[in-house]
Amino acid sequence: MVIEELLTAAVAAGTAIVLYSAAASRVVRQYERGLVFRFGRLRHEVKSPGFTMVIPFVDRLYKVNMQIVTLPVPAQEGITRDNVTVRVDAVVYFRVVDPKNAVIEVEDYRFAVSQMAQTSLRSIIGKSDLDDLLSNREKLNEGLELMIDSPAVGWGVQIDRVEIKDVSLPEAMKRSMARQAEADRERRARLINADAELQASRKLAQAAAVMGQEPAALQLRLLQTVVAVAAEKNSTLVLPFPVELLRFLERATDAQSHPAPPPAVTAPVPAEPSAAPAPAEPPTGVAADAALAEPAGPADQPVPPDPADSPVPPDPRP
Repeated sequence: MVIEELLTAAVAAGTAIVLYSAAASRVVRQYERGLVFRFGRLRHEVKSPGFTMVIPFVDRLYKVNMQIVTLPVPAQEGITRDNVTVRVDAVVYFRVVDPKNAVIEVEDYRFAVSQMAQTSLRSIIGKSDLDDLLSNREKLNEGLELMIDSPAVGWGVQIDRVEIKDVSLPEAMKRSMARQAEADRERRARLINADAELQASRKLAQAAAVMGQEPAALQLRLLQTVVAVAAEKNSTLVLPFPVELLRFLERATDAQSHPAPPPAVTAPVPAEPSAAPAPAEPPTGVAADAALAEPAGPADQPVPPDPADSPVPPDPRP
């Protein structure tokens, strides 16, 4: 009987020890730290990762995660300094560096960091211009991180990084910005095209000056153009350009390059004597009587006719 009682007592004691050990055993993971509350009072020591024991029904172990937490900030709508309505969302990376303050100083440090991030994001939107939100996000991220980290230090939380993810604009503003960007690109394209035309004109002027020294260079250039156009094999090229015109241009170019010598001076040739004037017809009527009345001078006397000029009488023989 005594042995049975001893065995029963031993079994009961062993069972009690096992139950106590099971109730008191705790495991803290590598990325966690343990805080022990005994009758509601925080113990000073922080439980390190590994196996630990607590007093059942007296101590309560609270585990705090020490990993970096990724907290998305809901999109906040606000008006920028240049009166543009935008919608901005962000993300906050933080971790707990002091488990005691994270549990004692704030009720829920995750919710507190989230609300502080939303408030700081709205404040940043009101202090910034639209161009800063679109192109100068690094500076805004630094300012937003500083605004969130200032109160979070007392909560045992350290802000590692804050990033603005997206900036949503109204559709009217998007169309206006698209037109502005298109106009700017068109302006740059025109400037580039004008610069190219200027350079091309200078090169063409230099090429024309070089071709002008050799007449055959222009003809060779024409033939090269014909070959380049004919290489496409998708069009018919007709050049009604006569060869005589090319020869004429070549002779004109040779004449300009080799001017002709001045003409020699020759003596004037005397003009041949003109034939004798034909005899005037005898005056008739009143003019004839006046002419007979006036004495004829030596210059006015009629010239006797030449026997050679008289008509030949017809031959009386049949």
